[in-house]
Amino acid sequence: MTGEEIKSTLKTYNLQSWSKQKNINPISIKKAEGIYLWDYEDNRYTDMSSQLVNLNVGFGNKEINNAIKEQVDQFCFVAPSYGAESRAKLAKKIIELMPDTMGKVFFTNAGAESNENAVKIARLFTGKSKVFSRYRSYHGSSFGAGNLTGEPRRYTLEPGIPGFVKFFDPYVYREVIDFPSEEDATKYYLGKLREQIQYEGPDSVAAIVLETITGSNGVIIPPKGYLPGVRALCDEYNILMICDEVMTGWGRTGKMFAFEHFDVKPDIVTFAKGVTCGYVPLGGVVVSKKIAEYFDDNLLSCGLTYSGHPLACAAGIATVNYYEDSNILSHVNEVGKVLGAKLEEMKTKHACVGDVRYIGLFSAVELVKDKKTKEALVPYGKDTEGIMGKILGKLKERKFMTYTHENMIIVAPPLIITEEQLVEELMKLDEVLSIVDKEFI
Repeated sequence: MTGEEIKSTLKTYNLQSWSKQKNINPISIKKAEGIYLWDYEDNRYTDMSSQLVNLNVGFGNKEINNAIKEQVDQFCFVAPSYGAESRAKLAKKIIELMPDTMGKVFFTNAGAESNENAVKIARLFTGKSKVFSRYRSYHGSSFGAGNLTGEPRRYTLEPGIPGFVKFFDPYVYREVIDFPSEEDATKYYLGKLREQIQYEGPDSVAAIVLETITGSNGVIIPPKGYLPGVRALCDEYNILMICDEVMTGWGRTGKMFAFEHFDVKPDIVTFAKGVTCGYVPLGGVVVSKKIAEYFDDNLLSCGLTYSGHPLACAAGIATVNYYEDSNILSHVNEVGKVLGAKLEEMKTKHACVGDVRYIGLFSAVELVKDKKTKEALVPYGKDTEGIMGKILGKLKERKFMTYTHENMIIVAPPLIITEEQLVEELMKLDEVLSIVDKEFI
């Protein structure tokens, strides 16, 4: 097929997610390697979002490709109740990377399934029903994960499932209170969370679910002491702490898992995306030893046909080995310093940039109409004029491929990007921000 034939066929027969179908205009990809993609006209595009913040090792990783081929030659699939070497080895490897309090892994196929099963496990283990999660959060769009989600993508699932309770993120940049320090902000947010737990009834709350660092909703990094404070609240009220590491896990922030930055040990960790980088879909739920032991004598009422799919687990082993053998964490921290410095320069330079937030190779540029008032460039959930789409189009013209959410531009390139490649691409972002200064504020 030609590129145009692929596009036409997709538009005719395929429903594309999060889109009004008449407006879609997919780029037909002929080949991809490293951080780059080429269309059928040989135009080269740079992947500056790791696709959906999952393609951490870029395209065409030979180690992962070869591992998949070897598993294909052995067998592609056996049911979860059978023993598969790749399944066993990956489960062991993941537990070895976790805190010493963690016990076992339940494999899923993606992040939404991971979060759905984490909630189910928390309710089974605690015998309690309510689950707290935050407004500026995305945990998936299936029915359970969609109710866990706090941002507008949950609206189509409402009225939702009873027992899902929302609370506010520690979004210091947009808070009406001007806090003297991060510690003061933490004290305020933890006080409000404690109050809400008390009003909901601590004896009814099974878990508090948090993206360790809020992802697409703005790369919101918790202030000092916040996550240890949540951990303390969970301990005080006998509530499970669940960290959603679907987007932040597997090296994205400069640690293997983002919770490692904050000196906390969750009860449950969910993961997906970077464990295989999308070469084969895979997710999972890691539970503490205490929870794992509970299910020795109590039924784990969770099941998926493709739990621990052998091909996916083979890809997962190769991916994690690649992170370790290539010293990816060290590289992310080194190149991440360059990313942070460049974003700070843009914040100073451009009237449209209200804030930049970054950790490792995970960042967001928050766009505003006015730096003093912090008025967002587009109202929350209501970009009726398609302004962010127009900005994304300007980036696309320069072959800088990423996505936007609300008034944020996400910059989260593959973890293999070099400093030279990063600087080259950020020049394009700088150009587009100059256009935003002139045309949109």
